[in-house]
Amino acid sequence: MHIVLVEPEIPQNTGNIARTCAATGAVLHLIKPLGFSLDDRYLRRAGLDYWHLMEMHLYENLADFYHAHPQASCYYASTKAPRSYTEIAYHDDDMLFFGKETRGLPENLLARVYDRCIRIPMREEARSLNLSNSVAIVLYEALRQRGFPGLSAEGALTGRNEADGPWLDYV
Repeated sequence: MHIVLVEPEIPQNTGNIARTCAATGAVLHLIKPLGFSLDDRYLRRAGLDYWHLMEMHLYENLADFYHAHPQASCYYASTKAPRSYTEIAYHDDDMLFFGKETRGLPENLLARVYDRCIRIPMREEARSLNLSNSVAIVLYEALRQRGFPGLSAEGALTGRNEADGPWLDYV
């Protein structure tokens, strides 16, 4: 799967999304202009020590992205979309687009691809969800449909007791 962020503005959101991409094997594509430097300490901190686990590509603009991926299967997340993200049958190489935090994806783009626009259902009074939360919601649905390829479905206790404390007496 591929996550495409169009002109992201907040480094912590992009860092969190990078961490989600690292944990899932999704490829991250960033479309300039960015609202921060890729050296931003908040970006790096939010991604913690997962940067080596992910693949990231940077593009000067949307035209450069489309030139590099002319046959890409794309879905565009927007609060203005006609259908839910759960109504799509996702494929391994789908590109999931998300817009900037303050305005989302450009309306002129949405108008051209309206049949490929998806939304996360929410209350009418709510303007939108946090960008990193939105990416995680849609990405994990796409991965669920594909059977979580390459991801571990089970965890295991380590035997470490670092976090043990008096609260265990109440369990």
